[in-house]
This record gives sequence, structure tokens and C-alpha cells, in this order.
Amino acid sequence: MTHNDIAVTGGVDTHGLTHHGAVIDSVGRHLADREFPATIGGYRALLGWMRGKSDPIDAYAAATAVLSGRATGIPKSRDGIVESVRVLRAAPRSAVKARTQAVNQIRGLLVSAPARLREQTMDMDRATLIRTLAALRPGSDLSDPLTATRAALRRPARRHLGMDTEITELDTQIGPLVRQAAPALLDMFGVGAETAGQLLATAGDNPQRMRSEAAFAHLAGVAPIPASSGRTHRHRLNRGGDRAANNALHTIVLVRMRHDPRTRAYVERRTKHGMSKKEIMRCLKRFVAREVYRILTSPPTETINKPAPAA
Repeated sequence: MTHNDIAVTGGVDTHGLTHHGAVIDSVGRHLADREFPATIGGYRALLGWMRGKSDPIDAYAAATAVLSGRATGIPKSRDGIVESVRVLRAAPRSAVKARTQAVNQIRGLLVSAPARLREQTMDMDRATLIRTLAALRPGSDLSDPLTATRAALRRPARRHLGMDTEITELDTQIGPLVRQAAPALLDMFGVGAETAGQLLATAGDNPQRMRSEAAFAHLAGVAPIPASSGRTHRHRLNRGGDRAANNALHTIVLVRMRHDPRTRAYVERRTKHGMSKKEIMRCLKRFVAREVYRILTSPPTETINKPAPAA
């Protein structure tokens, strides 16, 4: 942008409720900085302020990165079906956590429950246990420990059933959207609606913004990091990137290691070569990331389905 024939560069440090903008000149001198609300009106005010003209340090750092050419990334567009998948997935994640908390509460109560109640539920699987506890009729005398325990167990059990229903309804809504956004992704071996939804959310509605499959691997935290020393040549796991995407790739690899013959053969061959399980999984996650990138950046009519690495 120019102002009175002077070139200026702007950077923004983003926060949940506010954005802090800063402007520098062509030689990196700090011209001004200002905070704006993270609203539509605030965005317009920020843009108008920059054309007329975290935190300050972070904002200046962003502006300097743009000026030097180091900051060349393209943000997610957030205006398509993938954004719908992302926001809808937030609800089932919280529901799954609530359901897990309910189960943990039930197990904790059963540990110290009266022997009579504990023995009745000892051999039940989880589904049967939840249904049985939800149907309990504790009675009215809460001064009796057995009655009180039954009443305490019934509440989380009913909460668990409610979360089951909510998760099923949300999965029914999200599944078709994931299929519409990337049908070939769901055709990959070991990929389900949950993992596909996460990988779509990580890539965004404009996955072409990622310059290469290596860039996607870095984004998902599966690009190997050299950790060689002397004559020992090795790599270690990357702890950066989107951890949720990394977990999705990890899940896919686990499924393939258990059920895909080609992957099982690959693991056996690499094990004989002296590689550890962690090193093998690192390689497999990198392979899967490559497959996912090719599918996400391919034209809609092109189908790629490579179930597992052959080497």
C-alpha cells in the first residue's frame, strides 16, 4: 500500500476479541500501531486505518516478515463446505468428552458402591451397564447409602445416553458433508468420517494454498526432523503442526497396521531392517499425508486410492 507516494507495510497480530495492527515503512521503521475489535466493523476500520496510514511487538514482527518476503502464506478461505464441517465437528467433540466424563464418574462410584450393587453390575459390558443404570429406580430414602448410590449412578448414565443420541445426530449431519467435500478421501483404507473431517478442516476450503505435499506434512506435524549424530543417521517425530491432524493420521496408520495386508507386510519388512515401531509409524504417517494431499488437491473428477505404501 502507498500513502503520499510512500510505501508502507502492515501486519496484524490476531486475538479472539481484538486484532492489533502495525505499519512500517520501506526500511522497517515503526510508523504506528493500533488495536481494533475482532468484528466486521473492526475489520473495516483496521483496513481503512492501514490505507490511510500481541501486541505491538508481534504486529511489527508480522509487518517485517511481510516486507522481507518471509510471510507468503495464504490463509484459509473459510467460505465453503469444509468450514461447515469444521464448525459442526466442534459439537460432537464436546459431546464425546462429556460422555467420557460420565463413564469415568460411573466407574468411580462403582468402586466404592455397596457390595450388592457392585456385584450386580460386575460382569456387564459398557452398553448394558449404562442402560441398566439409567433404568434404576433408586427409591425415596436417600439416607440409605444403597439408595443414594443408585440415584448418583442413574444421573451420569442418563447423561451418557443423551450424549449417545446427540453424537449420532451430529454424525448423521456431518457424514454427508464430508462425503460431498472429498469422496475420494473416504475411499482411502482406514479413513472414516471423523478422521476425514479433521483432515479437511486442517486443509481448509482452499487446500491449493499449500505449495506442496511437504508443506501439508509440516502442517500436520509429520515431516521428519533430522536427529543424526556421528555415523548414526535417524529422524525423530515432529512435535509441531496441527496436533489434531497428526492424531487423525495416527489413527489411520493404526487401522492399516492392524487390518491392511500391504501395511502389515511393510511393517514386518522394516522391522527386520532394524527400525523401531515409532520409526515405522513415522514413515507410514508421512506416506498417508502424501496420499491425503494428492486427494485434497486433485480435481473433483480425479480419484486416487492407494491403500498403503508398497516400499
